[in-house]
Amino acid sequence: MKLTKKFWIITGLTVVALLFAAKWFGGKESAELVQIEEVQVRTIIERVSASGKIQPETEVNITAEVSGQIINLPVKEGDRVQKGDLLVQINPDLYEAALNRAQAAANSARSNLASAKAQHAQADAQFFAAQKGWERTQQLFKDRILSQADYDTGEANFRSAEATLTAAGETIRSAEFAISSAEASVQEARDNLSRTTLTAPQSGTVTALVKESGESVQGNGFTAGEVVMKVSDLSIMEVDVEVNESDIVRVGMGDAAEVEVDAYLDQTFTGLVTEIGNTALNAGLNGFAMDQVTNFSVKVRLLPESYAGLLENETETLSPFRPGMSAKVDVLTREAKGALSIPIQSVTTRETEDGMDDENELGVFVLSEGDIAEWHVVTTGIQDNRYIEILTGLSEGDRVITGPYQSISRTLVNGDTVEIEVLEEGDENESANE
Repeated sequence: MKLTKKFWIITGLTVVALLFAAKWFGGKESAELVQIEEVQVRTIIERVSASGKIQPETEVNITAEVSGQIINLPVKEGDRVQKGDLLVQINPDLYEAALNRAQAAANSARSNLASAKAQHAQADAQFFAAQKGWERTQQLFKDRILSQADYDTGEANFRSAEATLTAAGETIRSAEFAISSAEASVQEARDNLSRTTLTAPQSGTVTALVKESGESVQGNGFTAGEVVMKVSDLSIMEVDVEVNESDIVRVGMGDAAEVEVDAYLDQTFTGLVTEIGNTALNAGLNGFAMDQVTNFSVKVRLLPESYAGLLENETETLSPFRPGMSAKVDVLTREAKGALSIPIQSVTTRETEDGMDDENELGVFVLSEGDIAEWHVVTTGIQDNRYIEILTGLSEGDRVITGPYQSISRTLVNGDTVEIEVLEEGDENESANE
């Protein structure tokens, strides 16, 4: 009996000891492994990124203003041309004939004017004779020498001569108008003939050739005719990019830009914003297309000095870029020098302490003494690809928790004990890139 009682006492003490040990050793939570980084002063440059195509800043479409067959095409794609050089010759036969007809009509009009002037001179002489005869008739009628019938006949002859003279004058005016019309037709025919010869309106490079010699082109007079070729000034190139509506408000005229061209790996060129679209690209004649993304066109000029090294042993006007090349542009919209900054991934959100506000507060976890994670509410400024500006809430030298992401965004709470994870050099670089 005593042995049994002693057995149960020993067993109970053992169980209590095991429970105590389990609670003390097994129940204690392990600290989370985190990465940290100190708050530092940096220069942060805010960027707006977009992609687009390279194109000449000045590009002219050479279009046909008259219809006809191309009989001479002395250039090919890629040729350099100077202002005034012959580009296209359209068959001029029909337009030469039209000019000859117009000139003949003008000469006929001039002949009609000479005839009208001669008729006017004859009518003037007849009017002079009729006027003198009418004066004598009036005097004789006063002297009661002529009868009323002779008087009436004299007056009728005078009025007829006067009307003939007036008609002769109007004939001269009509002939003068006919000459003006004929000369206008001559000028039109001459202009149409001159339009059969297309010359370069500017110096540049033939970047596209749509027609070939022997093909026919259609010219529509006052409206644009068919495009025969394009002549571009490749000395000044630009990138036409599409910027989202949420970023366009941050882009300004004259902003600097960094340009990466797919054809030139590991090289960055500089640019300048020269044009910002005022209307979205999805705008049409019937309003906006609601099913399309709202983007705006922004044109960035490539600065020649940034790619001067690519032009060694080449002519000054040659460009290393070709129209249509793909490029990525980072527009440098704002800059903050001497800004307190931390990695972007350090900033997260948590519910407010009172839990009354619908919106979460923005903040970071700072590593305090005793490896405790303390929640600090912060206000932020601009950011680049890696760092974000801290306006309030932190001081230089504070150690903020930068990872892992799961801990920062979800599991860490104010007052948690953490353990600093020591990363190898390669791991540190990988973490920074993330």
